[in-house]
Amino acid sequence: MPAGPHRIAVLVRGGLLTMELGIVHRLFRQAVSPAGDPLYEVLTCTVTPGEIRTDADVSINVVHGTEILAEADTVIVPASDEDYTPGVAPHLSAELADALSRIRPGVRTASICTGAFVLAAAGLLDGRRATTHWRSTADLQRLHPAVRVDPDVLYTDDGEVLTAAGVASGIDLCLHMIRRDHGAQVANEVARGTVVPPHRDGGQAQYVRRPVPTPHRSSTEPARAWALDHLGHPVTLAELAARASMSTRTFSRRFCEEVGLTPVQWLTARRVDRARELLEESDLPVDRVAAAVGFSTAVSLRQHLHTALGVSPSAYRSTFRGAMVTDADPGGPVERAEQQKEQP
Repeated sequence: MPAGPHRIAVLVRGGLLTMELGIVHRLFRQAVSPAGDPLYEVLTCTVTPGEIRTDADVSINVVHGTEILAEADTVIVPASDEDYTPGVAPHLSAELADALSRIRPGVRTASICTGAFVLAAAGLLDGRRATTHWRSTADLQRLHPAVRVDPDVLYTDDGEVLTAAGVASGIDLCLHMIRRDHGAQVANEVARGTVVPPHRDGGQAQYVRRPVPTPHRSSTEPARAWALDHLGHPVTLAELAARASMSTRTFSRRFCEEVGLTPVQWLTARRVDRARELLEESDLPVDRVAAAVGFSTAVSLRQHLHTALGVSPSAYRSTFRGAMVTDADPGGPVERAEQQKEQP
């Protein structure tokens, strides 16, 4: 990360969805260093500074023009109510196109909900995997065939370009970016301060058929709570089903309906989450981290972490703890062994 706070520019348009702007400011402005220094600076801009209409009965006064995009480290484009005209792409005016051209090459760019149409119209999503609100994914694919639209996920991360499916998944995307920048501990503190779950996997389905159990109907939530308290132990589908007083077949079906993931997918993601925390916060050797979260070996942890993040445990620990551990550290030899295993 560069010296000083990471600058985020939020590019808004008329008909702005106020909640989406609030999400960006609220989450990133809560992220602080151990010394309490802000890790991000969030600024809002628009093509013509001044009063901007929102989707509510209030307007906002935006003082910054799009010149600040040229100095941004991350640019985020939220949705506008004008995006919801059936079958019509958001209008990319010459002024808006010029504004987007100010973004420096390689700068991280993200959209929330139908803000993806703006990025697509500017060609920023060509050849990339992206998503938007499930009601609009078919239009996005039809209008922009060069985009690889994934209609079934909460958010996508294609390196320097990210997209979120809707308002709530905008929270998930912002937390994902904070986690990517500064690790699980900072992201978890932001989530705790906002009173939201610290992590929902981006591959989780957008539309969960039964997010809240119907009255008098049993839920898989007690089994999930129990599993979180026993990540370091072997957890079988039969045990989880028994905790919910269901057959394994019924439990698996109900779990997918409530969570949007299979029990195995969900359990693996939670184990990876906990492993990330231990790699950031402790000096435990990698094999002990693996055991603590329920992966059978350090190799298994390495494989799952690489699948989720594209990095090894040693690389992840190095990123968020400043430097590789040495021989004097409890994890030193194991860390080097992990690196050696990755050599072709």
